[in-house]
Amino acid sequence: MVLTPLFFSTNLIFGRGVIGEVAPFTLAFLRWGAVALALSPCVLADRAAARRLVLQNGPFLMLLGFLGMWFCGALVYIALQRTTATNGTLIYTTSPVFIILIDAVVNRRRIGLRPAAGSVLALTGIAFIVLRGELSALLSLDFNEGDLLFVGAAIAWAVYSLMLRSPRVTGVANLALLPLIAAAGALLLAPFAAWEFFAGAPMPVTASAWSGIAGIVVFASLAAFLGFQFGVRRLGAPVAGVFMYLMPPFGVGLAVLFLGESFHTHHALGIVLVTGGVILATLPATWLPRRR
Repeated sequence: MVLTPLFFSTNLIFGRGVIGEVAPFTLAFLRWGAVALALSPCVLADRAAARRLVLQNGPFLMLLGFLGMWFCGALVYIALQRTTATNGTLIYTTSPVFIILIDAVVNRRRIGLRPAAGSVLALTGIAFIVLRGELSALLSLDFNEGDLLFVGAAIAWAVYSLMLRSPRVTGVANLALLPLIAAAGALLLAPFAAWEFFAGAPMPVTASAWSGIAGIVVFASLAAFLGFQFGVRRLGAPVAGVFMYLMPPFGVGLAVLFLGESFHTHHALGIVLVTGGVILATLPATWLPRRR
């Protein structure tokens, strides 16, 4: 399970590494198209439920593809053209906090004191990263577009995650659902990838570009997803989820090590605030010490 957050973290590292050689929509299209093809046998194994989902809830499936693969795929790669993988990793990690907040608004749930405090802590961490630790950036409205796109992606991923709980898709096995959503996302990405091709945008023609794409497909998509599913089945969702708290140090470490990105004081404080806030907001209550 320790490797799973490492695999998830590689998406931004590989993406940042090849973004100058592959246009963002093309990169996302190749990624999710490859995932859909690789896991297509899983759809055949659960073909009856998959067919019902496509016929009865096709628009819902397309919306999942838009949020999870179009928005959190191509727009994340666009964001990486404007900000660092370090910032992106730290901001993206706050998705669980947005899940709590959006779930509370949509389903009118009360947020407990601990999740509320954790949410405030994590959002403060986001603000610290986006503002680069400088209040003057807020006063002058000097924000990095890439950081703001990552905030949008974190919110989109939260909505996507909540939609996965819908009865419309829970009847399909997890391993069959991912390639269906990936195929829907690839279908939505295809026109934009075609536009990039005809507009003369960078296409993967070098060995390094294809190596990066392969890394995203194999490690950040297949290995990360399958590893997480294995962890959920063997250890349970609460325990598997706790391992995901390792994403910030893994992601930042990889960015510094392989991309040569600088690590600043506001990143260090951001790691503490974001990771601490997410843990405080989402750690299962049964894991906390009880009062005697």
